[in-house]
Amino acid sequence: MTAVPHDLWRPSSGCDDGCLPAAGEVPTVSVARRVLRLVAALGMLLAGIAVVLLLPVLPTRERQALVSGWARATARAFGVRLVVRGRLPRRRALLVANHVSWLDVLAVLAVAPTRMVAKREIRAWPLVGLLAAAAGTVFVDRDRPRALPTTVGRVADALRAGRSVAVFPEGTTWCAGDSAADCRPGGGFRPATFQAAIDTGSPVVPLRLSYRCDATGTTTTATAFLGADTLLRSVARVVAARDLVVSVTIAAALHPARDADRRLLARAAESAVHLVPTVGAVTRARLRPVPTATPAVAAPPPVAEQELDLAA
Repeated sequence: MTAVPHDLWRPSSGCDDGCLPAAGEVPTVSVARRVLRLVAALGMLLAGIAVVLLLPVLPTRERQALVSGWARATARAFGVRLVVRGRLPRRRALLVANHVSWLDVLAVLAVAPTRMVAKREIRAWPLVGLLAAAAGTVFVDRDRPRALPTTVGRVADALRAGRSVAVFPEGTTWCAGDSAADCRPGGGFRPATFQAAIDTGSPVVPLRLSYRCDATGTTTTATAFLGADTLLRSVARVVAARDLVVSVTIAAALHPARDADRRLLARAAESAVHLVPTVGAVTRARLRPVPTATPAVAAPPPVAEQELDLAA
């Protein structure tokens, strides 16, 4: 049997430095403000160690509140304002979102304290990797496709235990902007982890993450973490930017039937994230195998916008 090159298994967005904003395009804060943000962010990352140590001894509600509060405070340290549209279901769910930046993790945790699914490389990141591992992150080894069923099984186990799990099924980051004419705003959702929702009867909740600069009133790619970009370079762009806002739009929950097709479920969630800009309260959608059609994603009446001011 011929070995399959790793590149066929690793998703590639095509986004690169050409998708990032040009110098002077995004308003910036003073050098002193940048330093203060970096110091505050480092302090919150160190505080994350104490958070992780406290989690096992806290009741579920207090544990979720602590994680959410830490994520919000850390985002605030970086100078980001969070806007949330819609509401999450009360029960455990598989949360699926588009992937733009390392900030995505903070945005998701601030809205829904949950276990994350992340690439194995993050475990080697200074301090961040330690926190991710201690928080129970499910790591994916993209160089070993045969290990994928084990990863899906771990996600299913967490759902059965009553824990929500968040995953970025695009498998890589996209700029989600219009800086590059030949760059798509997002990628296709890989279907593997959706099987965990089907096996456990868990709803799938699509989340749309988008970033804008309030100073210019436009979408920005300043937060994007792409291709050969380094974490330090990306962090430097974020702490330098003024009036950054991350919006989290919670789409209608999808409730797959036990015999649902994970590929159709993934396509329905992808449509909710990429094609439905604003949705509201949770509705039911049963997805069964359909030979030729993708199940429609209902867009219920819009709900009031909830804004959490996390600006530093």
